[in-house]
Amino acid sequence: MATYTHKFDTEAYKGDVTIHTGLFIGGKWVEPVEGGTIDVVNPATGKVITKVSVGTKKDVDLAVQAAKKAFKESWGYKCPGGQRGRLLYRLAELMEEKIDEFAALEALDVGKVFGNAKTQDIRGCIDTIRYYAGWADKVQGKTIEVRESKFAYTRHEPYGAVGQIIPWNFPMGMAGWKIGPALATGNTIVLKPSELTPLTALLLADCVIAAGFPPGVVNIVNGYGPVVGQAITEHPDLTKVAFTGSTLVGRKVLKASAESNLKVVTLELGGKSPTVIFDDADLAHAIKWASFGIFFNMGQCCTAGSRIFVQESIYDTVQAKFIEYASGLTNKTGDPFKLDTQHGPQVSQTQFDRVMNYIESGKADGAKVLVGGERAGEEGYFIKPTVFTDVNLDMKIAQEEIFGPVCSLIKFKTEEEAIEMANNTSYGLACHIFTSNVSRAIRVAHALEAGSAWVNCAQTTEVNVPFGGYKQSGIGRELGEYALETYTQVKAVHIQVEDQ
Repeated sequence: MATYTHKFDTEAYKGDVTIHTGLFIGGKWVEPVEGGTIDVVNPATGKVITKVSVGTKKDVDLAVQAAKKAFKESWGYKCPGGQRGRLLYRLAELMEEKIDEFAALEALDVGKVFGNAKTQDIRGCIDTIRYYAGWADKVQGKTIEVRESKFAYTRHEPYGAVGQIIPWNFPMGMAGWKIGPALATGNTIVLKPSELTPLTALLLADCVIAAGFPPGVVNIVNGYGPVVGQAITEHPDLTKVAFTGSTLVGRKVLKASAESNLKVVTLELGGKSPTVIFDDADLAHAIKWASFGIFFNMGQCCTAGSRIFVQESIYDTVQAKFIEYASGLTNKTGDPFKLDTQHGPQVSQTQFDRVMNYIESGKADGAKVLVGGERAGEEGYFIKPTVFTDVNLDMKIAQEEIFGPVCSLIKFKTEEEAIEMANNTSYGLACHIFTSNVSRAIRVAHALEAGSAWVNCAQTTEVNVPFGGYKQSGIGRELGEYALETYTQVKAVHIQVEDQ
């Protein structure tokens, strides 16, 4: 089986990282049935890093059969929760030993700044897996009093083999969110990483082997969404699928479920999150967090606070500070492996073009670029942090998810107006509120139509707090105890203990 070794000699990391480049099915590295490869590109240079195997429906079939076999023979009911937990703890330990290697690969094929990849993405993934390791022997049902002659109780049972499709913006973060609760509750997995960013998932597979998981518990099939992703969502032997990605593709996943076997679907989709800054906010604090809320990960976040509503009495001050912040970030845009870099590239040429098209759309619709709005550098997919003003709520840049370092500053007068404007979107994933008035903070957090409300902070998820969307931003919840519910089905058992 082919491997690839990347030699890193950078400011942030020096060392060699070796990965297998095949498909991981049934505990083994295998070549795809029909052959073929995918080019993996470094977004900082636009150059090919390596090639990895590309799967098809036939490979998904093999992975599903391996997952079903493992569930029946060595996982699920055959492996007690305590043992599942020990294996997950061991997986987290092995990942921690390789944390720099994971971070280097994440920076290489995603374009993340190395330090952020290490301390946020990979650390977050490890913490999530550890968290669910602790849950593995604590998934319990209830004893329900019915009458003296009858005993009733519930069991929370795994679905069996489940499909998981993870995105390119947080490859390891989203892998942890899905793998952790699925394995803790006794399910087996067929996982598809993004074709753009498969490298860390392949390194993860080696850790799965080293941790001692039975063959077939975790299967990884590289491939394109319309081929491998579709095969997973349509497969009749998968009874649950979890997807993180765009709302457009989420609709297709839901449709495929309806037209196949009505598999249970968890969707974490797009967003157009509002940030609301009131005139009683600590402005230095608010601007720091609101800027992080849009420019973190180069704006490639479903929760990005891209619509920034500012109370009119402080609008000019906030505008000047945003220009200053974005300009400073532009000066620290570049190589993700340089220690002073704070802003990397978009993930691909396609994503670069998409974001630039939105910027041009905003200009054409009459919005004004305060700062940025153009390419940064001569190679790679870098875009300068961009701030718009004079934005009408009907413009594309105010309604559609851009998924790049682009935000709009929009004035409001009253709290009621801010709430109405913030809710004026088909999305409902998150919101950010900045105020020193506790009553207002709670009132507005409750009024905004979003699955997560951050007050005086932004985009700070916690492993034990649920995450998910309202409206067209998704179905179901990830993280915390709530995620366990999405990977178990409840069985009611009725036992007649004596004749009446």
